[in-house]
Amino acid sequence: MWRLRRAAVACEVCQSLVKHSSGTKGNLPLQKLHLVSRSISHSHCPTLKLQRPQVKTSFQQFSSLTNLPLRKLKLSPVKYGYQPRRNFWPARLAARLLRLRYLILGSAVGGGYTAKKTFDQWRDMIPDLSDYKWIIPDIVWEIDEYIDFEKIQKALPNSEDLAKLAPDLDKIVESLSLLKDFFTTGHKLVSEVIEASDLLLLLGSPGETAFRATDHGSESGDKHYRKVSDKEKIDQLQEELLHTQLKYQRILERLEKENKELRKLVLQKDDKGIHHRKLKKSLIDMYSEVLDVLSDYDASYNTQDHLPRVVVVGDQSAGKTSVLEMIAQARIFPRGSGEMMTRSPVKVTLSEGPHHVALFKDSSREFDLTKEEDLAALRHEIELRMRKNVKEGCTVSPETISLNVKGPGLQRMVLVDLPGVINTVTSGMAPDTKETIFSISKAYMQNPNAIILCIQDGSVDAERSIVTDLVSQMDPHGRRTIFVLTKVDLAEKNVASPNRIQQIIEGKLFPMKALGYFAVVTGKGNSSESIEAIREYEEEFFQNSKLLKTSMLKAHQVTTRNLSLAVSDCFWKMVRESVEQQADSFKATRFNLETEWKNNYPRLRELDRNELFEKAKNEILDEVISLSQVTPKHWEEILQQTLWERVSTHVIENIYLPAAQTMNSGTFNTTVDIKLKQWTDKQLPNKAVEVAWETLQEEFSRFMTEPKGKEHDDIFDKLKEAVKEESIKRHKWNDFAEDSLRVIQHNALEDRSISDKQQWDAAIYFMEEALQARLKDTENAIENMIGPDWKKRWMHWKNRTQEQCVHNETKNELEKMLKCNEEHPAYLASDEITTVRKNLESRGVDVDPGLIKDTWHQVYRRHFLKTALHHCNLCRRGFYYYQRHFIDSELECNDVILFWRIQRMLAITANTLRQQLTNTEVRRLEKNVKEVLEDFAEDADKKVKLLTGKRVQLAEDLKKVREIQEKLDAFIEALHQEK
Repeated sequence: MWRLRRAAVACEVCQSLVKHSSGTKGNLPLQKLHLVSRSISHSHCPTLKLQRPQVKTSFQQFSSLTNLPLRKLKLSPVKYGYQPRRNFWPARLAARLLRLRYLILGSAVGGGYTAKKTFDQWRDMIPDLSDYKWIIPDIVWEIDEYIDFEKIQKALPNSEDLAKLAPDLDKIVESLSLLKDFFTTGHKLVSEVIEASDLLLLLGSPGETAFRATDHGSESGDKHYRKVSDKEKIDQLQEELLHTQLKYQRILERLEKENKELRKLVLQKDDKGIHHRKLKKSLIDMYSEVLDVLSDYDASYNTQDHLPRVVVVGDQSAGKTSVLEMIAQARIFPRGSGEMMTRSPVKVTLSEGPHHVALFKDSSREFDLTKEEDLAALRHEIELRMRKNVKEGCTVSPETISLNVKGPGLQRMVLVDLPGVINTVTSGMAPDTKETIFSISKAYMQNPNAIILCIQDGSVDAERSIVTDLVSQMDPHGRRTIFVLTKVDLAEKNVASPNRIQQIIEGKLFPMKALGYFAVVTGKGNSSESIEAIREYEEEFFQNSKLLKTSMLKAHQVTTRNLSLAVSDCFWKMVRESVEQQADSFKATRFNLETEWKNNYPRLRELDRNELFEKAKNEILDEVISLSQVTPKHWEEILQQTLWERVSTHVIENIYLPAAQTMNSGTFNTTVDIKLKQWTDKQLPNKAVEVAWETLQEEFSRFMTEPKGKEHDDIFDKLKEAVKEESIKRHKWNDFAEDSLRVIQHNALEDRSISDKQQWDAAIYFMEEALQARLKDTENAIENMIGPDWKKRWMHWKNRTQEQCVHNETKNELEKMLKCNEEHPAYLASDEITTVRKNLESRGVDVDPGLIKDTWHQVYRRHFLKTALHHCNLCRRGFYYYQRHFIDSELECNDVILFWRIQRMLAITANTLRQQLTNTEVRRLEKNVKEVLEDFAEDADKKVKLLTGKRVQLAEDLKKVREIQEKLDAFIEALHQEK
């Protein structure tokens, strides 16, 4: 402060020297006076005001010099005024006596020139922030309206006091040494002005200066006004400077809010006119789409994702989520007290928009972040998606949730919130949770262009931190790491030595290095606090914090606002440096893939998995439609034949044979009617529906699996088989089909009137086929029971077993008994069994009654079927007797009428099922197939499983690489246009 006073004194001295120097007339311009004199108001020009500077800086710097006591220098009094030409006789006399006139003037001009040259060099070193002029409100340029420069002028010494500073003859040597000290310290004054300018500049644009190493600040603090012996003046100056910074900070924040509202109105106006003109997609949205495509890309062919994003890592409950929410200006993440809430990576794309909303990549629903109910719904949705991504038996998942957050005033960047690093696996967690979190964090941090936002809890001991070791391994030189100390309010309250916080911020307690160090406050620990309340609490804390007052922290190192500005600036710098290199890498990958495709599949079109699925889908639907083109005759023939194969055993064994063994036709018809009624009520309709459903499945499978000639592509076989099985599983026959079918079948079996000879002959033919098939089966059973006959024994060298020999002897004995009585009933009497056994024992064959009964069943069955076929042949001429109701015991063809009833029932049932198939079931099956295809289309894992092979994977990679390259080229073009 004393240097500023001396500079002010020097300004007046310089003016007087220039005005009254010999050989000079008139007033020099103000710009040619002393450098410091241009920063304050002069008495001879009271109406002078600050003008907008021409240099390319964000805004002008100011310093407060009010209410500071002047240092009194013991100099001889001299009369001093503002006359145009005055006599400064002590100086002239000293110059004439000691011949120091040219020495004094030369030192003054040389010192001023040196100071001006040094100031110009420092001014050129200030970064060009002209691109950020829109951030600086116009009020900063008119800052003189808010600072009372007249009050500062009054605080400066008047002309009389300055006159007292002139040297007398007795102390000329002391005066000359005073001037020498002034001019030699001019360079230091300029350096101090530039340093003050830097401090004010950080209030509005922390950009690159936000990453200045804190070591530089500590070194400058060591050199800070060492010649001042009064410590109170230094403390007073620092406190005043801090209050000035906070004052302009509040002014800037107020103006930013107004600017935010104005930008919101402008964006809303553009939003309303969206139907008049097509709005371009924002730059950050284009970049986010590139990252989304890259996240789905299988990093093969030595091509990896090296595009920048901000990776937020930290220990569990260190405040990662809170910092991210402060940057996004909304409480968007689920939270819990000490419980792991972030179970999978969340990619948050921040962009500017007219409304503060959030939406997921795969959803069109917008969540209004200004409404608490929408915020609660968003947090619940994020939690559900996280739990859905986590597989059974796991605690965390590497699958990324993509979220876009838009709002006025948000810094454009892409952040990835990772699960918190843990040291111990607690109960309820999977055993590999710790290793999984480490692998996920390393996968993101291994990207050489990823910005690591390392979050450290300031309220706990630094030695307990785990994440710092991990970050130092991934970025040992700290070229892309930003260190953030959270909960500084608790740290300042709990830590006994405040210097420990400074050591943490400077990175002296950790093995890691960082590009920048920040300290933030994320609230009082209440989850219901609003973002605005947290921001106010953070500002209030740092205003009263000793960390700033004692210069342990710099103004640009505190608050999440400065953090977000610095991270955004670093993010876009990294994007501009790396995006073109990444685009060139994908161009080379695309060339390699295209060359491989041309060499392996020159005649095939490049279809990826989705396109192949669409092609297979069309083929499957065409094959389902082809079911409707099957002729009714084909359906009925298949249905009738299949149904008879299913029911023939029941008809022969349970209906015909028991009824045919009765003594007269009346009993035969009665037995047949009863058994047909029971069969129709319980089994027949259900069996018919089963037959129809199986027939539909077989026809559908035949159309799906039969080769299509040269056009057949075996790459679809697995998919078609899966669609067929799933469709059949979902298909159910109409529940009302059995009821209606039961009535139809019952009426068909009730009819006994054969109208013409053709139907009669058809029934006989149907009966003969059925009986001959049963007779063949019976003869095969007898052959297996008695073994090979003599021809096979001699021709094929086969022998009978002992059991087969016993069966053969028993069969021969039973056949003798049937020849004696061809009208023998179906069952053997006990005395007949005893007779057969004794006859066999007389020939040395020992048999038991069970073996005799089993052999009798097959022997009698063959005898009965041969008799029935012979009777069937006699009934060929019996239609006329039947038509005239002629009664003849030899021509009672009731069995023919039974088979006619069965045949007619089969025909009517087949016709009814065919109608149900063509009118209802085929359409329902087609609907099921469409539903299955739609479900498979939404299931990416299912498509990957069913459509496999080198050809599919190559086409898939080629399409993704092309898509990535196109999006990267569009983004680079937009990036150049924005520049």
